[in-house]
Amino acid sequence: MQEVALIRWPAEAERLEALRRVGAPRLLLVERSVDPPDVADPLEDWLRVPAPEADVKARVRTLETRASEGSAPRVVDGVLMFNGALVTLSPVEERLALLLSDRFGSVVGRDVLMRGAWDELPSRNALDVHMLRLRRRIEPLGLEIRTVRSRGYLLRSAPDIIGS
Repeated sequence: MQEVALIRWPAEAERLEALRRVGAPRLLLVERSVDPPDVADPLEDWLRVPAPEADVKARVRTLETRASEGSAPRVVDGVLMFNGALVTLSPVEERLALLLSDRFGSVVGRDVLMRGAWDELPSRNALDVHMLRLRRRIEPLGLEIRTVRSRGYLLRSAPDIIGS
């Protein structure tokens, strides 16, 4: 389970930005005299301090649950992150991973992937080769790319193997 970072807001704004970039769950402890920041990420929440310890613990548990429920992978600066693990990617793999992770759990068409990952349209074989490499690279993260015949590719959490 990923540890939830406690951030004093606004005193630790730089630390907050670093944690956002890597997708770490975080709870902002907001001082009474300032406005809380806008929060759109399900791995971030805030609480006005001083707050009862039970309230802080409840918010932390909620963020831990959200973080452990298989949130979508994130791609930042050539690195794919998922469930606290990461792998580095080549430039083409990074663009493919961005397109797939933006639609995590949904099918992404071959044409969308080819247009999004290359300046000039590659051959069908080039996409297949890069998808094979990306599949192998992300497997240790617990992710898989499924081929959806005649439609495209689907990035999802790898199902648990029964009996292992």
